[in-house]
Amino acid sequence: MKFSIERDALAEAVAWAARNLPARPMAPQLAGLLIDTTDSGLVLSSFDYEVSSRVDVVAAVAEPGRVLVSGRLLSEIAKLLPAAPVVFTATGNRLEVKCGRASFALPTLSVDDYPQLPELPGSSGTVSGATLAAAVSQVAIAAGRDDTLPGLTGIRLEIDGRKVTMAATDRFRLAVREFEWNPEAADLVTTALVPARTLADIAKSLSGCDAVQLSVAATGSAENLLGFDGDGRRTTTRLIDGPFPEYRRLLPAESNSRASVDTSALIDAVKRVALVIEKQNPVRLSFTAGELRLSAGTGDDAQADEFLDATLEGDPIEIAFNHGFLLDGLSAIDAPVARFSFTVSNKPAIISGAGDHDSEAAAEYKYLLMPVRLSGS
Repeated sequence: MKFSIERDALAEAVAWAARNLPARPMAPQLAGLLIDTTDSGLVLSSFDYEVSSRVDVVAAVAEPGRVLVSGRLLSEIAKLLPAAPVVFTATGNRLEVKCGRASFALPTLSVDDYPQLPELPGSSGTVSGATLAAAVSQVAIAAGRDDTLPGLTGIRLEIDGRKVTMAATDRFRLAVREFEWNPEAADLVTTALVPARTLADIAKSLSGCDAVQLSVAATGSAENLLGFDGDGRRTTTRLIDGPFPEYRRLLPAESNSRASVDTSALIDAVKRVALVIEKQNPVRLSFTAGELRLSAGTGDDAQADEFLDATLEGDPIEIAFNHGFLLDGLSAIDAPVARFSFTVSNKPAIISGAGDHDSEAAAEYKYLLMPVRLSGS
């Protein structure tokens, strides 16, 4: 094998293909990056039996071949090479890398022992990379991180014709986002439970694509995969085989009070009053006509209070939240005005967005947050 490639193209492609390589692979080969020649250049691939990544990159191929090398090492080398064409030459069990006056000799791994990458399921439809990335980032914040409850570490993906719904919950909060996409079949109905961390990484990496092709196996299919394809980058992830809560039952059908507050001002105020919080003590929000009071700390501990302008429809209410969870939701709504919907102080509240900035996306996002029980209530 012998080929040459531009430094920037190499660094970008290697970084993308190697981003999910396991830190402690089950076998040495799974730490490798597979380099294969094509008529137009190269295909760089990685696979750890859970997530696969493949990227096509233009290169000048002098001698075809196939080689497997340490992905992390090649990624570190590629991003520090000087600004010059990079020449790769495979000789025996070594891969030589030359760029300007720098050169490296990397040991190769056994290609024969490398697993076959999974094929993408048939295309289900397309969505813009920006829409996908925004939706996933809004929902992923509520996914659980306890691997003993695998169903809660995923994002529930529901497709019903042109509508896609994503949901995630860790039992203390629930995030739901809806958006429209372009399905291959107008009557497509299917669901999938996708690892949240993996989906967040994939969506972020494809955010610049005009169109991302999603390949979702039909419900009940033996293919337990979700695939993505955009701008020459393909990736698959195994789905979670486990239950997901009936989350729609958690969303209140009606509210007794509704309040609106400037989102940016509220985020800053929560951060300030939270400075006095120790351990898991909450931030208290007291809504009255025209005003919101935020407070934290009790007794002999440090205390903080701040007042903000707010609008209130319905009964006054005092409610308390974990400040970190509250900030997550406020940061995710992506709207100038945060809208709260309450039933009573010991029941979940729904936070959504309002205003002219990205109002359509804001209206399609709901963040349900469980309150913290106040002493004496």
